[in-house]
Amino acid sequence: MPSTGRRAMRSKDVRPEAPLLPGRTIGILGGGQLGRMIALAGRAMGYRFAVLDPAEEAPARPVADVFVRGDFSDRAALLRLGAASDVVVYEFEHLDAEAVAALAESVPVPQGTALLRLAQHRALEKAALSAGGFPVAPYAAIARPEDWPAALRTVGLPALLKTTTGGYDGKGQWRLRTAAEAAAAEAIVRAAFRETGAGRSGEARAEGDAAGARFILERELAFRAELSVIVARRADGAMANFPPAENVHVRGILHRSIVPARVPKTVEERAVELARAIATHLDAVGLLAVEFFWLKDGALVVNELAPRPHNTGHYTLDAASTSQFEQFVRAVSGLPLGAVRLWSPVVMVNVLGEHLPALLKALPTLDPRFKVHLYGKAEARPGRKMGHVNILADSVEEALRLAEATGVWPELQAERENP
Repeated sequence: MPSTGRRAMRSKDVRPEAPLLPGRTIGILGGGQLGRMIALAGRAMGYRFAVLDPAEEAPARPVADVFVRGDFSDRAALLRLGAASDVVVYEFEHLDAEAVAALAESVPVPQGTALLRLAQHRALEKAALSAGGFPVAPYAAIARPEDWPAALRTVGLPALLKTTTGGYDGKGQWRLRTAAEAAAAEAIVRAAFRETGAGRSGEARAEGDAAGARFILERELAFRAELSVIVARRADGAMANFPPAENVHVRGILHRSIVPARVPKTVEERAVELARAIATHLDAVGLLAVEFFWLKDGALVVNELAPRPHNTGHYTLDAASTSQFEQFVRAVSGLPLGAVRLWSPVVMVNVLGEHLPALLKALPTLDPRFKVHLYGKAEARPGRKMGHVNILADSVEEALRLAEATGVWPELQAERENP
C-alpha cells in the first residue's frame, strides 16, 4: 500500500473514550441538507440533535431538538452549541478550524480538526496525500505572484487553476487550454495578490510553500470516469466502506452517481484499497469520501477528499442496508458499524433549482421506483441543490432511461444526443 513504511498521521484531537449511546445529544456545525439527513438518521436511532447555522430557515432546523442561530466563527454561539451537546460534528469543511479547535476544548469533536484543516486547503491536502505516497495529479502551489512562471512550466497545459480555499461545486476554478487562457489566469493570480497585499516578493515565504499558497495549478488529466469511495471509520480504527460510485458532473456540480460503477472489478477493488488506506493514514473518524479520476491508461488518481457525508453517497438512503448518514452517526458515536450491502442497482440524480418545477409537475405520476428526497429549502435558484432522486432498477442502464424519460433532467438527453 502507498502508506507502507510511513506512520499514519495521528491526530491530537480529543475524542470520546466510550460509546455515545442513544438518548444523548449530537451537535452539528451546519444546518444544510447534510445536517438534516444526519439528524433524520440519528433521530431514528434515538439520538437528540443540536444544530448551529446562520440561516433562520436552515434545512436541519425542523428536525433539530435545539437550534442555535449564529455564525460558525461566533465563539459565543459555538459555546452554546457545545453546552447543549455531548459531542459535536461538522457537516461541511468550510469552517474556522481555530474556532472548532477552541470548541473541542470543552466538548469532544470526533472528526477532529487535523483532517478538517487539510480538506479545506487544496495545497495542504495535495501535499499530505503526496507525502503519504498516494497518487495525485501533477500540481504546483502558488504562494507568491513570482511562483506563476515556474508553476506553468512544471504543470504545462491543459491545466486547472484552483483557489486553495473556499472552492466547491466548481467554484474557484479556471480551465486553461491555450496560451491566452494561461495569460488570463496569470492576471487573476496577480490581481488576487495585489488586492490583499499578500505574497509580496519581500515576504519570507519559500517558493511553492503549501501552507501559504493562495492557488494551485493542477494538470488537467484525461479520464474515463470519476469515481468516489466513502469509508466509515471509528476512532479505534474499525472501518467499513460503501461500493464505489461512478459520478458525472455538469458545469462543475455533481449531476448523478451510478452504482454499481461501470468499471472493471480490479478498478473497484483498487479504489476501495486506496480509500481505506487514506482513511487510516489520515486518522479519519466519521466518514471520509475519496474522489478519484480513473485515467485512460488505467491508473487511479486521487482528486479530493471530504471528511463528512458526501453527495455521491446519497444513493445509500434507499439502495443500501445502512445509509451513509446512519453509518456516520454510528462511527462518531463509537457504535458498531452497520453492514454495507447494496440492495439494488441505483442512479442518484441531483435536483437543482432549475429542475425543481419539472420534478414537482411530474411527481404525481413518477414510477414507484423513484425515491424523492427534498431538502426543504425556501428559495430555488439555478445551481442550488434542492433535493435528489434515487432511482432503483434492475440495471443502472434502465435507471438512466427512466430518469431521462421524465424530462426533468434535460442534461441526460443532451448527453445522449451529443456524446
